[in-house]
Amino acid sequence: MPAWNEINNEIDSLSAADAHDIVRKKYLKLLADKTGRPTIGYYSGFLWKRDKEGRFHAECAISDLDMNGFMAVIHGLPKDKGLDLILHTPGGGIEAARGIVEYLYKIFGKDLQVIVPHMAMSAGTMIACAAQKVFLGKHSCLGPTDPQIRGYAAMGILAEVDRAMEEMKKDPMKQILWNQVFAKYPPAFISDCERSVEGARAMVKEWLEKNMLSGQPDPAAAAELVMSKLMDYSGTTEHSHHFLIDKCIEIGLTVEAIEADQETQERILSVHHCYMASFARSNAIKIIDNSDGQTWSVDGSI
Repeated sequence: MPAWNEINNEIDSLSAADAHDIVRKKYLKLLADKTGRPTIGYYSGFLWKRDKEGRFHAECAISDLDMNGFMAVIHGLPKDKGLDLILHTPGGGIEAARGIVEYLYKIFGKDLQVIVPHMAMSAGTMIACAAQKVFLGKHSCLGPTDPQIRGYAAMGILAEVDRAMEEMKKDPMKQILWNQVFAKYPPAFISDCERSVEGARAMVKEWLEKNMLSGQPDPAAAAELVMSKLMDYSGTTEHSHHFLIDKCIEIGLTVEAIEADQETQERILSVHHCYMASFARSNAIKIIDNSDGQTWSVDGSI
């Protein structure tokens, strides 16, 4: 299977405006032919499409708009062979992720496998936890599942509240300082943080318990242990903290190395390179494809 330079050379050789689409669809089909399973690629251009301040377009994130894309590419796929979902995303809306997972469950049952050639962070990690198995490479990563509320880390806010309570117990005069800190938050903000954290924890724990970890002697306990690691605010450096393959295995996720089968690895990486080439050569900021050649995308120039 071709590497990055060879993918680009193949695209150039076609001399067509949609050459990157043609080549990408070709290699996605080759991967599905190898696995024998319907395959969907969900790719965000967040690594390519950034402004001068380093911010990516809002629709690079997982959003409710994505449901239209999944509906479009699921149409016509066989529903009795499970699904492989190739995932590359910075994360996004928790409820949008819930909607996607529950929709995939309704169509394909619990026979869902997630392949992460590079990154599936935050809500992307949540989606990965809904699978029976996650395929990761040596370079792949998942991330913490701590929710972000209005640009703030919800678990960070709650940790700050706990710290404030402890400090004010020891020194009541600290209340003056902490009143100034909390005055910047809008009404019900802390309650929203609590609701978001508990909702995310319960949602992902249920997916783990009923699918990936359902074969464990005590699925509920196993799922709770995984969640304690994925939502360990004090044990991570930032929201974009990288959990590499060994850490994901240590956390308790069911993981298979992409490198375990060389031919499959090469086909997965060829697909990944094709998506990166597509973002480099087009205005697309998000692309969702299926292995039968159907495509849905979001144009960032609009």
